Amino acid sequence: MAKSLVVSYGCNKVPHSLQHRTLYPNNCHSLPPLKPTLSLTLQDQNQKPLSLKYNSLTTLINRRVSSPITAALDSDVPHPLHQGSVKLRSSKSFEQWDSLTAKFAGASNIPFLLMQLPQIILNARNLLAGNKTALLAVPWLGMFTGLLGNLSLLSYFTKKREKEVIVVQTLGVVSQYVVFLQLAMAEAMPLPYFVITTVVVTAGLILNFTNYFNLLNAGIWRIWEDFITVGGLSVLPQIMWSTFVPYIPNSILPGAIAFVIAVTAVIMARMGKLSEEGVKFVGGISGWTATLLFMWMPVSQMWTNFLNPDNIRGLSAFSMLLAMMGNGLMIPRALFTRDFMWFLGSTWATLFYGYGNILCLYCFNATSREFFLAATIGLFLWIGMALWRDPIVYGYNSPLRSLKELVFGS
Repeated sequence: MAKSLVVSYGCNKVPHSLQHRTLYPNNCHSLPPLKPTLSLTLQDQNQKPLSLKYNSLTTLINRRVSSPITAALDSDVPHPLHQGSVKLRSSKSFEQWDSLTAKFAGASNIPFLLMQLPQIILNARNLLAGNKTALLAVPWLGMFTGLLGNLSLLSYFTKKREKEVIVVQTLGVVSQYVVFLQLAMAEAMPLPYFVITTVVVTAGLILNFTNYFNLLNAGIWRIWEDFITVGGLSVLPQIMWSTFVPYIPNSILPGAIAFVIAVTAVIMARMGKLSEEGVKFVGGISGWTATLLFMWMPVSQMWTNFLNPDNIRGLSAFSMLLAMMGNGLMIPRALFTRDFMWFLGSTWATLFYGYGNILCLYCFNATSREFFLAATIGLFLWIGMALWRDPIVYGYNSPLRSLKELVFGS
């Protein structure tokens, strides 16, 4: 009598959500049409057929999810936090470090908020004193660039469901909008631009939080991501170009060219004219441009320090310490979640914006030796702790294994 073993891994039809390529895909994007069920026929000792059947959909999904993808493309893709074994994920040390790194990221709200409060309080005092001209010194155009970066990162972390960092970015957006409101009240910012800023901030906050709670239509979310993709990619090269004016001609050409490229890329991706990797690349632009905008800030500051060494005394050592602390608190979480983009941005800002400016202040005798040494020792102890603890909770022997997974994927 023939025996048959049938094992089914899937369904007869491809789920509707997997049938179409999207601009902002998840790990199981762009699956090909389901192939017919494969079968393997074996024979038992009596030469009777034994058949093993399985559905190729689940195998294909598992292969796609577990295949190594470069972190540069995969950072913007929502995915499960950990890819290790069930035993590892359920270990007490792993859960504790998961919780601690999330709390560290949430604690970065404190230094970032303390950085904004002095400017807000100073603006309020000038407004109450009727000294509106003092607010003309606040560069609203540069702040708008930072606001766009915050909104882009808010959307990025909303997709990743990193609620502590969502709060950080939200406070960044709100605190900057308060400054814009003060500038508009002092007539230091043109009213039409303030109205546009209000619309963008309101729309960005509503869309991000409705998407976080799964209340937003996917089509509307894609339109918002198209907007921040085009905006971020247009602003980044223009800011980079403007840093070196007047040593290069003052021109809007870099931003204009980038705008055309961004719009073309988004349209081609939405029309299905790009390859799978091309679609994924376009989908990750908004997060990367926001990160690069913030990474460019220390470059711009260092360039300014180089051109005008005397102006460095106008920097606040305490503000730079807060910047170093705020970004540094995110490093352990970025490493733990294997988010290369987040790790790169946080580490860069910690070392080159916060600590880099503290080093410049010390070199020009604008801060004490004790302050510099305390900042140096604290920073390297913190980074060393993160690199030491992460491989332990993952069961590795070396931090190089953690860094390799961070950059190249598991």
